[in-house]
Amino acid sequence: MNLFQAIVVGIVQGLTEFLPISSTAHVKMVPVVLGWGDPGVAFTAVIQLGSIAAILYYFWDDLRQVTVGMVKATMTQQFSSPEFRLGLGILLGTIPIVVGGLIIKVFIPDFDNSPLRNASTIAVVSIIMALVLAGAEVVSRRKRTFESLTLMDGVTMGFAQALSLVPGVSRSGSTLTAGLFMGLERATAARFSFLLGVPAITLAGLVELKGLLETGFDSIGLVPLLGGTIAAVVSSYLAIFWLLQFLKQHSTWVFVWYRLAFGAAILLALATGKMQNI
Repeated sequence: MNLFQAIVVGIVQGLTEFLPISSTAHVKMVPVVLGWGDPGVAFTAVIQLGSIAAILYYFWDDLRQVTVGMVKATMTQQFSSPEFRLGLGILLGTIPIVVGGLIIKVFIPDFDNSPLRNASTIAVVSIIMALVLAGAEVVSRRKRTFESLTLMDGVTMGFAQALSLVPGVSRSGSTLTAGLFMGLERATAARFSFLLGVPAITLAGLVELKGLLETGFDSIGLVPLLGGTIAAVVSSYLAIFWLLQFLKQHSTWVFVWYRLAFGAAILLALATGKMQNI
């Protein structure tokens, strides 16, 4: 992968990481469609650190408030404080995806080449999740604000987040959908989804970065890796800002239709032989 290709993939990663359309699916499929091949899980996970840098910068005040609040609550044993409950909810909500990731590492060591990552699976899962998101839009009351979040909200959204281990699900999409089903306002569901994703995305990126440091950057190249990561930082920040503003005034139906079209386009390309099922 050359620098230009890495920057394009980094932009795709950043724009789709926080939109409910699956960054994993797009980072895999866009380079394949362009004839560059699958960039692989390792490259994808490392440039996710760019997305984490963007979200840490964007939500720094929120994260600092939660962290300081948790420390104070622990020292004074005031475990009913909103900051403690929110922070504990994020920590507990991270457990399902960590456990799921470890299970995949143990039982599907060759996950890069697993049928769970091929184009047909991504297409079908994208369509299914579009329908689930549509259902959430129809039945959700969308009345709960950020101040109403509870410990169980973090746990519930955490299990939804674990579904994103399957490419095509979308971490942002599954958690946003869960938030709507829980009655959260759209912007509140997105904001909580972003905060919940900080530990999960960070851990995934660090694990893969550790592996790359041990094996070297020969298979990827340090310059393309840096270029892709920087591109992911900028595009991620823009995506976060845009989505939070968008959901204050609009529904998620645009993402429902996009996911349906995305999945259908892949299935059509596979059926007509214009794309390999890799």
